[in-house]
Amino acid sequence: MIFTETELKGAFILEIKKLEDERGFFGRSWCKREMEEHGLNGNVVQTNVSYNKVKGTFRGMHFQRAPHQETKLVRCTKGAILDVIIDLRPASPTYKKWIAVELTEKNHKMLYVPEDFAHGFVTLEDETEVTYQVTQFYTPGAEGGLRWNDPAFGIQLPITPTVISAKDAAWADFNETILAPVG
Repeated sequence: MIFTETELKGAFILEIKKLEDERGFFGRSWCKREMEEHGLNGNVVQTNVSYNKVKGTFRGMHFQRAPHQETKLVRCTKGAILDVIIDLRPASPTYKKWIAVELTEKNHKMLYVPEDFAHGFVTLEDETEVTYQVTQFYTPGAEGGLRWNDPAFGIQLPITPTVISAKDAAWADFNETILAPVG
């Protein structure tokens, strides 16, 4: 696998190192040993799938509060998304900064989303499917979220979301109290 760190420390774009021939290619999309050699969390406990019917569907910006933070490895297996992450680590030099990465079934890229980052995406095509490998079991009481259009972040999307859940549209404006651990 090919690991490229983004401008948000700890967040990586991963690419399959392709062994190509007349049949197509073969490569690894997951290797616990390689993840750990790069200092990344390789303790996957579940894989989730998100199917999205129409272009313009937005999911996110989600995160899990301490002590239930999760790391995600996100890949678009059908269609295309613009995957967006926000650094929510108050001590980080990139705190409240965001990046977006286009993940498609054709480019085979993956985005490694560290703990204490918010994550979301907008679909760029109809019939889009996304898989997430995560390092923590989902804990409903630890869930948090941000609106994609919260002025605290200034996220710019190439299309305006047309389908968004009521829950994702209703997250309150950002303030640091939403990051407080659950307990």
